Amino acid sequence: MVGTDSHTPHSGAVGCFAYGVGTTDMANAFMTGAIRLTMAESLRVRLEGVLRPDVMAKDVVLKLLSTDLIRSGGGLGRIFDFTGPVVDAMSIDERATLTNMVAELGGLTGLCAPDAETVRFLKERRGLDFALEDWMHSDEGASYAGEVTLDCSAIGPMLARPGDPGNGVPVDELDEPIKVDIAYGGSCTAGKREDFDRYYEVARWAADRGLKVAPGIELYLQCGTVQVRDYCLQQGYLQAFEAIGAEMLGPSCGACGQCGPGVSSRDDQVTISAINRNFPGRGGPGKTWLASPPTVVASAIAGRIMTFEALIASLP
Repeated sequence: MVGTDSHTPHSGAVGCFAYGVGTTDMANAFMTGAIRLTMAESLRVRLEGVLRPDVMAKDVVLKLLSTDLIRSGGGLGRIFDFTGPVVDAMSIDERATLTNMVAELGGLTGLCAPDAETVRFLKERRGLDFALEDWMHSDEGASYAGEVTLDCSAIGPMLARPGDPGNGVPVDELDEPIKVDIAYGGSCTAGKREDFDRYYEVARWAADRGLKVAPGIELYLQCGTVQVRDYCLQQGYLQAFEAIGAEMLGPSCGACGQCGPGVSSRDDQVTISAINRNFPGRGGPGKTWLASPPTVVASAIAGRIMTFEALIASLP
C-alpha cells in the first residue's frame, strides 16, 4: 500500500507493506495501478524483555531513535522488521506506534509479522476472517543489513528534547524541572484507542483526587479518528477529561500539522506532546518535547514535565 503521508507505514502493524510516496508517484499509481520500487535492505529490530507497566511503545521508539545506529543513519531507507517477545505481547495499536514512527527512524517502512493478535484485531475492527499463512514472517536465517537489540525491561518513560525526535533522554535523568505551557495528546501516533486508555488512566486517577490541569496550562486531547472518539464516548472517558480541565478537540491530525489548538504561538512557550516530530517550527515557534501519552497528561497536571509514576509519588 502507498500513501502520500510519511506515516503510511502505520499499517505495517498488521503486516502490510505500506510506505509513503510523492505526488508524482501517487498520480502514476492512480493511472496504472502500479508503482516502481527498488527493494530496500532490511534492518532487524529485536525487542527483548518485558515492558514496565508505565512504559509504552512510544517510549521504546524514542529510545531506539537515540541509539548510535539510528542517529548515524543506520535506518535510512530500510525496512524495519520488528521482532521479539515485546512485539509479540503488544496490541495492534501499540505495534502501530512502532511502525508509524519508522518515518522518524528514516526507514522506508516497518513490519510486524501477523499473528493471533492480528487475526483478532481484523475480525473485531473490520469484520474480516483473516487466516495466517506460512509465508507471513521473515525467513529463518534471513540476511539483514543490520540488527539492533533493545532490552526493553531497562527502558523507563522517555522524552525527546526539543529540536529532533532523536534527542532522547529518560524522564528521570532531567537535571532541572521543565515547566510546560501546553500539553497535547493526539495525532496518528498517539490518537488511537489504547493511547486514550492511557490518557484516561491518568485523568481518572487525578479526577478522583480532585486534581486538575495546573493553572495557566492548556491540555488538549484529540482522537485520531471518529471511531476512536466514539470508543471514548462508549467507555465514558470524556467525563474524566472534562473533570481535570482538558479540552477535547474534533478528530484530526491537529497540532501535529499545525492545524488548530496545541500549537505554540510564542517562542517562550514550552509544549509537551505525544506527536511524532519536534523539529524547529513543527509545533509553532516555541520548544516542543516529545513524550508518551501518560507523561503528557501527568505533566499537564503537575505543571512541569513529570511521569505518571512520579506524579503519584508526589502526593501524600
